[in-house]
Amino acid sequence: MTFSPAFSPAEERASSVPASLFVGQSEVDYPCQLRCLPAPPKSLWVVGRLPRPGRRLVAIVGARAATAAGCERARTMAADLGRGGAAIVSGGAFGIDAAAHEGALAAGAATFAVLGCGTDIAYPDRHRGLFARIAKSGGVLSEYPPGTKPRAGQFPARNRIIAGLCEAVVVAEAAMRSGALITARLARELGRILLAVPGSSGTDALLRAGHALAATSAEDVLAALAGELAAPAPAEPEEGPVAAVVRAIAHGADTPSHLCKRLGVRLPELLAMLAEAELDGFVRRTAGDTYEVIGRAR
Repeated sequence: MTFSPAFSPAEERASSVPASLFVGQSEVDYPCQLRCLPAPPKSLWVVGRLPRPGRRLVAIVGARAATAAGCERARTMAADLGRGGAAIVSGGAFGIDAAAHEGALAAGAATFAVLGCGTDIAYPDRHRGLFARIAKSGGVLSEYPPGTKPRAGQFPARNRIIAGLCEAVVVAEAAMRSGALITARLARELGRILLAVPGSSGTDALLRAGHALAATSAEDVLAALAGELAAPAPAEPEEGPVAAVVRAIAHGADTPSHLCKRLGVRLPELLAMLAEAELDGFVRRTAGDTYEVIGRAR
């Protein structure tokens, strides 16, 4: 059943409606940019409103267990982008997400939280007040109906909505296994501008691979949106064990057994080499226990 709000969710003003509004994919208020996703959400539940058409949207995402410095950078960047007219999108989680939302709110800008559970469930619970404030300036939205509890698989799925809504995605801080890197991959696949703040293993790997533009400020993000920020060439590993394993993978030795034969090393030594190459952002493990050089194959 569709609930008709007293105003269009596309209007650029805050909402005081506490109930979740249902917006189906066929409705005019459904964000058109989400229709381009390989698996667009069939509907959205919204507390507050959806972004108005044509509004500049920038996602700022990153680690839950973020450093204080990383959170402050995300907060400042979100505030400055908000003052510049952008709305900020993130996932409502601890750490970088919360800092981005807070920065936008402090600047009086709209911000939107995309949840991996129902919009009537505050997850994490300590963000209940934050979500209420977000709903007044922008919106809290989810593809999951009210009452849907948080489950692990729902959070990677919601990342496609974050990436899909925005012109640009900024990874402010991330470890190598961070969920924010899923959002980064999705952003690249969708043709969105991807930026990363240097200084953490995950963001540095994105930059070394040439997958993201370096950004330390809102000015960098705006320059990227204007096409004025050049992408660096992918870095190459220095000579040594990491360079040797990267070359071997690039020449077709993609399994541990093949790599051991190619390099003439035992499995424990190879696994250490692979771990270092993966941590440095030069290779990644794929399905079937194989490896590929980042930037050469998707």
